[in-house]
Amino acid sequence: MPAIFRTISQSTNSVLMVRPHRFSPNPETAGDNAFQQHAADDIEALSIAAQTEFDQAVQTLRDAGVTVHVFEDTAKPEKPDAVFPNNWISTHHDGRIALFPMFSPLRRQERRHDIVNQLRKRYRVSEVIDYSHFEKEGCCLEGTGSLVLDHLNKIAYVSLSKRSNLKVIARFAEDFGYEPVTFTSIGDDGQPIYHTNVMMCVGTQFALVGLNMIPSHSEKERLRTRLEKTGREVIELQSDQVANFAGNSIELHDSESGKLLVLSARALPALTQEQQARLAAHARLVPLSIPTIEMGGGSARCMIATIHLPAL
Repeated sequence: MPAIFRTISQSTNSVLMVRPHRFSPNPETAGDNAFQQHAADDIEALSIAAQTEFDQAVQTLRDAGVTVHVFEDTAKPEKPDAVFPNNWISTHHDGRIALFPMFSPLRRQERRHDIVNQLRKRYRVSEVIDYSHFEKEGCCLEGTGSLVLDHLNKIAYVSLSKRSNLKVIARFAEDFGYEPVTFTSIGDDGQPIYHTNVMMCVGTQFALVGLNMIPSHSEKERLRTRLEKTGREVIELQSDQVANFAGNSIELHDSESGKLLVLSARALPALTQEQQARLAAHARLVPLSIPTIEMGGGSARCMIATIHLPAL
């Protein structure tokens, strides 16, 4: 089937989100996700709190002018991380959808073809490329958690970890025509940052990035230079700001194409007044209060799977 193109932009006005059914921090991902917190054993109470936060977040986004497609998590099999769909699906301006290989066996159950079929009713889907077979080789690439995509310049920024395998990065880059820019970022625990999108956000005219978390001077300067050459204002994040999910933000736009920066309510006070002012020059800041959901190790960006598909 021939590709169907829409105008390429960095941000989008349409997103998909998955309302959690049984939410809890995933024990299979606690080993390398330093952002994950231990939770009480009362999963019922956690799930109710997460659902309330989710519903409020959806309303905040809709009030800001974003089109939000909400899908209910299925009761079986239980999927503690279902609220973070950006790790298993990405959509693209040429009508293609990618499905990604996941590190945690529990998370592999999140890939839902019924959601893809629902998207087909509203958007033009030319092809679905499924990379999940790489799981049999122990190779993972967790969607736009692993890949921070510059759609305008076709660059895929990737912080390497066991969630972001070089072999799968190369395949995705070849299939979708992206230039991979890889590096290694290290958290305060001395371990690789598990997902690129917790330490980096690329908007139309700016980039939030924890450059000081990249120990290699050459990798750090290569990343800074690459971002600046694409016209981005680089706003550096410190490790404590990354720990408060300041990097886990996403640029969207409202129905009038006004830019929005969706971020954690916890991240906002972690940013300096100067950083907030610099960001506000590029986008209206839209904070989401999601403390229970953040116990799962992800924040605002992780909850949002952006839809770049052409509309029917």
